[in-house]
This record gives sequence, C-alpha cells and structure tokens, in this order.
Amino acid sequence: MKRTQIQLDDATYEAVRRRAFDEGRSMASVVRESLARTFGTAVPEGRKTIKDFSFVGIGSDPNPPEGAPVSVEHDRWYVEAVAGHRDGTEKP
Repeated sequence: MKRTQIQLDDATYEAVRRRAFDEGRSMASVVRESLARTFGTAVPEGRKTIKDFSFVGIGSDPNPPEGAPVSVEHDRWYVEAVAGHRDGTEKP
C-alpha cells in the first residue's frame, strides 16, 4: 500500500466523512474502496470497523493511581517518580 495525500472540496469531504461515520469506518477506507470500484481494482476483503480494534485500551489499569488519568498528567507522574527515586522514597 502506498501513502498519498489528496484535497477534497467541502461537499465531497462531508459526504466521505458522513459515510465513514455511518459505517463505523475510517475516511481513508471509504476513499480506498471508492477508488478501487472506480478503477476496477481489487477491493480488500472484510472491511475493518471500529469493532475490529477491540484490543485498544486493554492495557488500561483497572485501579489507576489517585489523580489519574496518567495519560493526561504523565509529566506530573514522571516528576514524582524521578523525585522519589532521587530521595529514596520510591514506592515498590
């Protein structure tokens, strides 16, 4: 697969965005499928939807530390971890 960039007029962009949302797909997959149909090239079997990516988030901590989410306050957590390591108060 090759990566490319295209510019769309507002009406086409909205039509692609709307179809992608309605079908739970990415805009890129809608564009790829449309181009494949237009040019008679192979359409990939089994389109991917958001449900196919259920593994996203499986690494979430069921008992996050106070002040979570770490993803938002990662700098604060890092500073606390480094400070604890330096002064010997690091928790196991």
